[in-house]
Amino acid sequence: MLALQELGKNYGARSLFAGVSLQLNRGCRYGLVGANGSGKTTLLRILVGDEEPSDGAVIVPKGTQLGVLRQDRFLDQEQSILDVAMQGDDEVWRLMQRRDALVALGDDAGELASVEEHIGRCDGYTLESRAGAVLQGLGIPVSAHRNRLGTLSGGYQLRVLLAQVLLGRPDVLLLDEPTNHLDILSIRWLEKYIAAYEGTVVVISHDARFLDHVTTHTLDIDYGVVTLYAGNWSKAMAAKELARAQKEAAIDNITAQIEHKQAFIDRFGAKNTKATQAASRKKQIERLSAELDDLPPSSRRAPLFRFVVARPSGKEVLELKKLGMSYGDKRVLHELSLSVARGERVAVIGENGLGKSTLLKLVAGRLSPTEGSLRLGHEVQPGFFAQDHKEILDDERDTPLSWLDRKTGDKGIAFTRGQLGRVLFSGDDVKKAVVALSGGEAARLVFCGLAVDQPNLLLLDEPTNHLDIEAIDALIAALLAYDGTLIFVSHDRYFVDALATRVIELRRDGVTDFRGTFAEYLAAQHDDHLDGAAVAARARQDRLAEQSDAGTTAAQVVEEQKKKKNRQKELEKRRDQLLADIDRRETEKRALETRWTEDGFFERTSADEVRRQQAAVDALAQTIGELVARWEEVELELAD
Repeated sequence: MLALQELGKNYGARSLFAGVSLQLNRGCRYGLVGANGSGKTTLLRILVGDEEPSDGAVIVPKGTQLGVLRQDRFLDQEQSILDVAMQGDDEVWRLMQRRDALVALGDDAGELASVEEHIGRCDGYTLESRAGAVLQGLGIPVSAHRNRLGTLSGGYQLRVLLAQVLLGRPDVLLLDEPTNHLDILSIRWLEKYIAAYEGTVVVISHDARFLDHVTTHTLDIDYGVVTLYAGNWSKAMAAKELARAQKEAAIDNITAQIEHKQAFIDRFGAKNTKATQAASRKKQIERLSAELDDLPPSSRRAPLFRFVVARPSGKEVLELKKLGMSYGDKRVLHELSLSVARGERVAVIGENGLGKSTLLKLVAGRLSPTEGSLRLGHEVQPGFFAQDHKEILDDERDTPLSWLDRKTGDKGIAFTRGQLGRVLFSGDDVKKAVVALSGGEAARLVFCGLAVDQPNLLLLDEPTNHLDIEAIDALIAALLAYDGTLIFVSHDRYFVDALATRVIELRRDGVTDFRGTFAEYLAAQHDDHLDGAAVAARARQDRLAEQSDAGTTAAQVVEEQKKKKNRQKELEKRRDQLLADIDRRETEKRALETRWTEDGFFERTSADEVRRQQAAVDALAQTIGELVARWEEVELELAD
């Protein structure tokens, strides 16, 4: 479908990637991954044609339609939401506009008939219903489809843009972080839509679980090259680690041979009786040295997050009594009552627009409730991570160094630089204007500030939005080791499942408060609770049952559908539970391994404790292998 020939991209002396030659095939879905700044978005822009490569070329067959989610595209705020989405199918939209114009004029019946026939050949008469289904899947209710686009928030307008791209049914679909403005339910719907897509898909995402569910191949930008792996993100990273380990082992083997032969030369080279053998070994060393390849450093770097509590809070951290919040006539929270105890890790989930971010801002003291009461417990010191970093990094004169230096007080500039270095700010990076920071840089800086503040209650609103996968893993490890209380909002199921000990779901019909992990919550909700397609299917079944005279016809239809789907549903449930178990154990393994990289770990840790932790890591690795094997068996049965 698309061919990349010796593709390369440089910015001055810095090379992002070089010598990329590969083909992107129809029916394949590629996850484009790499560290922040490695060149993922640049490569996507080159594929689209928005940016020129420094070397090589992208070959796009004539007539190939590319679809790209442009988040900066201008939209007519006065058009209806449905019309904006339907414009994704440009040919049909133009035909429909021409048909409406001909009907209004009332003449040229021949052209009108020709246009209507053309619409039929393009499946145009289903466009409105298809657009409605896509919008509904992305979390925009049918009741809003005829409203002006301008009635939606910026995040929801991006959903309409995504619907527009999907409805264009392009040959190649190019998506840059499509899940950033979606809630969990909409992400599940998008996963199923993309998994069934017949064209070529290239998607950038920091959501490891989304990539695992959607992609068939992985394009990894690292070491200055783009490597193509067969398989999703997890399989690609396992293959990458294995290849790296094999290269390191080969280098170690060659180095050992060279050292052994050099030792012979050093010992016997001066002796006439050994001169021939020494000369032979010298030639062998030259040959082996030519085989040695330098292993370039990975562009993937993980920040070192560490959150400590300056002073513990009381046992009761938060109490809400009939809490409510309204913005003018719009009520987003109503009669919310709950309490949070010290040490809990509470995930707040639900559809967008139901008040998740508002709840965190109320607890952080950035908003005041319009109803009820909110009380923080004894000695509670909250620290807030805002979804929009500008709420915290709000002075355009600030640099990372000046912003953090105000927090560190009299500890000195060296301490401040050291803290910034832990989150990957070095050199002139510390002197950038905070308003010029990328999303990932801004997020790391805010977390650095929270680490310095040492709060005993962390309030995190979509903390993973701009982090790469390595930073997300580092954040999870730090939060698992945190002794305080955590309340967070996230659409990243990998992140939620790794951390939550309690799940609070805000719903249109009330609040569900579940004490347990996210995987346990899904199991308790029969697994498809947060699946947009399943929710829509149940709604259709309910309507069918209501329309049936005696209910028997609808019941029979529903029962038949249930029989057909029961096996698949059971397998999907087992698959998701296995994935959740794998994610959780991998997080535990990474958390243990991360401790070994901390300064002074081996000096302050006994040999017995190190051996115990190594045994725990080995046991987790074995368990993960067994779980992956079981997961693959389930996937094979699902594929059948």
